[in-house]
Amino acid sequence: MRPGFVVTVLASCGLVASFMQTLVIPLIPSLPTILSAEPADASWVITVTLLAAAVIMPVSGRLGDLYGKRGILLASLVLLVAGSVVCALAGSLLPMVVGRGLQGCAMGVIPLGISIMRDILPADRIGSAIAMMSATLGVGGAIGLPVSAVVAQTSSWRVLFWMAAGLGAACLTLLWFVVPDSRVRAGGRFDWIGALGLAAGLVSLLLSITKGASWGWGSPTTLGLFAAAVLVFLVWGWYQLRVRHPLVDLRVSARRPVLFTNMASVLVGFSMYSSSLVLPQLLQAPAITGYGLGQSMVEAGLWMAPGGLVMMALSPVSAGLTRRRGPRTSLMVGAGVIAVGYLASTLLLDNVVEIMLACLLVSAGVGIAYAAMPGLIMGSVPLRETASANGLNSLMRSVGTSVSSAVMATLLAHMTFTVGSLTVPSLTGFRVAFLIAAGAALTGLLVTWLVPRVRAASALGGEDAVEEPGVEGVEVVTPKR
Repeated sequence: MRPGFVVTVLASCGLVASFMQTLVIPLIPSLPTILSAEPADASWVITVTLLAAAVIMPVSGRLGDLYGKRGILLASLVLLVAGSVVCALAGSLLPMVVGRGLQGCAMGVIPLGISIMRDILPADRIGSAIAMMSATLGVGGAIGLPVSAVVAQTSSWRVLFWMAAGLGAACLTLLWFVVPDSRVRAGGRFDWIGALGLAAGLVSLLLSITKGASWGWGSPTTLGLFAAAVLVFLVWGWYQLRVRHPLVDLRVSARRPVLFTNMASVLVGFSMYSSSLVLPQLLQAPAITGYGLGQSMVEAGLWMAPGGLVMMALSPVSAGLTRRRGPRTSLMVGAGVIAVGYLASTLLLDNVVEIMLACLLVSAGVGIAYAAMPGLIMGSVPLRETASANGLNSLMRSVGTSVSSAVMATLLAHMTFTVGSLTVPSLTGFRVAFLIAAGAALTGLLVTWLVPRVRAASALGGEDAVEEPGVEGVEVVTPKR
């Protein structure tokens, strides 16, 4: 096993999986025509991927802990390829929604990849490798947006999905030949009832959040789904505390380091996604508004693409800071940089270069923060539960992005003004959006401050992080160092 090849392959799988989240954004205006559907129905092409990703991350993590992380990772990529082919051949709404749901199932690749790295890599490579893999959750979407825009503008929309299928197949092949399996296993059985309960609760919650603006926040459907989510999660939590082998060990999740790290993940996820929603609208707003810069979708994506590269470049910086000061410090620094970036954004609005600089600041903070989160999680959970714990943490980030989407869309829809025949978000609305995002990042910093310090060696998978032998039903094979 050559560690450099393993890291490259796993990080590439993470990039391709996260790319699926922004793959169809350039197609949004054209989807009703392409699929012969109403705009409200066509929006399910976006929503279903979010729902599938949210459900699959903790489920695939638990399956990986029980039955082997590499096998579940391979299965995730098979679903990505299959979903991409279904979408490429689709001519109506239903097959497109099915295919996009299958693509969303690939998001389990990232927490599984992080856990494989901890299990099989030498100790001196684990920190930087995990930081890079975690950062792909943001990098893939940031880089994928301009790539999708260019492809969609210069060729058929079907090419996007054939390209996704090709990338998935390439990752599947490399993974098969390059990445060995981890022999660390958890004991017990898979909790199918817990998985169904979690899926029901997440679908109810995320549907009410993502569709609330179009359905009406006070509509019976939205309120009913919110109520259903609360009820389902209460029953699900009661069940998880009583079943012998739960899908999510709530006692471990309630530990202070894990709980506060997941809370911070929601807030950082909220802040990260805000820039993806707000900055492109500023760049593409017509010049007649007085603040708009009149960029096309492709141009806007290209101005924001360097942010993804910055995220990737700073992941090893975050790993170095974690080695010296611990992941808690890294996450606090990342959240602080995000807040500074958004505060600067309230002033850097005069030209495309200023907006790109603001995007780079926010992206730098996201790269540092995202790379630090797995260290906090893995330094606080048993070795046999790293995949499921990372899956739950990735889910928390996904919840943050969903809430961000709802909040920012509602805010900008209500803070508008009219120019000629156009009704567009006001400049004040954009600045308020930046301040809200900065506030979320600062709150995430304060929450992280409440996390107990985690030893750097433990966070990065050192020997003191290896689970003690003799735990019931657990096979622990110490990775080669």
